[in-house]
Amino acid sequence: MFATKEELIKKYSEAIKEGNAAIFAGAGLSIASGYIDWKELLRPFASQLGLDIEKENDYLAIAQYYRNERFGRASVNETILSAFSKEAKENPNIDIITRLPISTYWTTNYDHLIENGIEKSNRLADVKIEVDQLSCSKYDRDAVVYKMHGDVERPSRAVLTKDDYVLYDRSRKLFKTVLKGDLISKTFLFIGFSFEDPNLDYVLNQIHALLDENIHEHYCFFRRVKKDGLSDKDYGYAQARQELKAKDLARYGIQTVFIDEYSEITETLMAIETAVKHNNVFISGSAAEYGTWNKDDAERLAYEVARSMVRDDFRIISGFGFGIGSTVVNGALDEIYRSKYKHTEEHLCLRPFPQGIKDDDERKRLYTKYRKDMIAETGVSVFLFGNKNVSKDLTKKDIVDADGCLEEFQISKENGNVIIPIGSTGYVAKKILDEIKSDINRYPYLEGYTDILEKTTDISKIVETVLEIIRKSSQI
Repeated sequence: MFATKEELIKKYSEAIKEGNAAIFAGAGLSIASGYIDWKELLRPFASQLGLDIEKENDYLAIAQYYRNERFGRASVNETILSAFSKEAKENPNIDIITRLPISTYWTTNYDHLIENGIEKSNRLADVKIEVDQLSCSKYDRDAVVYKMHGDVERPSRAVLTKDDYVLYDRSRKLFKTVLKGDLISKTFLFIGFSFEDPNLDYVLNQIHALLDENIHEHYCFFRRVKKDGLSDKDYGYAQARQELKAKDLARYGIQTVFIDEYSEITETLMAIETAVKHNNVFISGSAAEYGTWNKDDAERLAYEVARSMVRDDFRIISGFGFGIGSTVVNGALDEIYRSKYKHTEEHLCLRPFPQGIKDDDERKRLYTKYRKDMIAETGVSVFLFGNKNVSKDLTKKDIVDADGCLEEFQISKENGNVIIPIGSTGYVAKKILDEIKSDINRYPYLEGYTDILEKTTDISKIVETVLEIIRKSSQI
């Protein structure tokens, strides 16, 4: 009935990994961006009608009364345009939910925060505002944004008054049909949403009638009622009403996560993102030579690390480092093709660096950005070897530490990644391990493993250790 934050983090991050997660965003999500909720939107309407917005609960009625008195829609449209056309402030919750690999977003908001956030995250949004858009799909889209109450740029079509809700089935019924399908098949997280919305209430009731106890599981946030300014009697009443509402939502499969402060929503979303990214492993390494390792064993190590990660359902992201990249790919692909139900795009992402950039400064700038973009998608970074040949005479060797691997270590630290250097492979991997050992308190997940990482050349033992560290680090 009520869910803990820990349960939400676990269940919802799993839904994201499986591609079955969705977001339902309400006006409360946009407040941090400087926009207003329904109450504030309708405050001037109530004032002109001689009503006190603080005493009113039926906001639809206020919008309808205002329209009735003014005999038209123009002033309502102007209010919507004015309220939601201004520049938005930074909103961490929007940033997180649009960075996450979620493909379905529903909202009753008129603003553009979600679609702009998706595009800011270098993803393509397919926005659905009108019914005729539902039958068309934007090519190569990453996410669909369903704006079931309309858009600020089409204020005359926005759903706001009682008349709009009454006529919803005539003008937007297909939105309800699509929403039903998503509510049945996906795990929703409701953020900033009012569960008094007549459309959502109608859809949830229909699904409950159809599926009874077999309804899909969803989650929402409720901030606990605060005592501020309330008498003991009113405070107890508000608490009882909120708990009854949360229990009622359970009929529809919506589990309530109670919080004390709204900042806990951001913390929870960050934890979900960390859990999702923890499944993505960045493998860093290059090798123009292999030091104390022979070439066959070095390649087998890279192969087995990659193969074992895919076997355990991790997703590998690699920049295809020289001397290492091809064996990482081979290990991953062999395991993918060995399994009947694994798919390449789900377990392997290759990002070979652009070639042929003659300007040194431009190449360095682009490579840094490339590394940051790659590592931003991950929660774990594994380092092995890390050297390169800087001799211009291809018949000779001038081996130095790979500065690219060192930069990937710094970026991984900034990104908060779990860092696993296989120090026994030498070069940059050894340097990283030495730095970690000198400040081991910052890397608690490596305590008890540094000796193995530094000294062991047994490939099976190394692979087993790397996987064990990844699994245990997710629990810290």
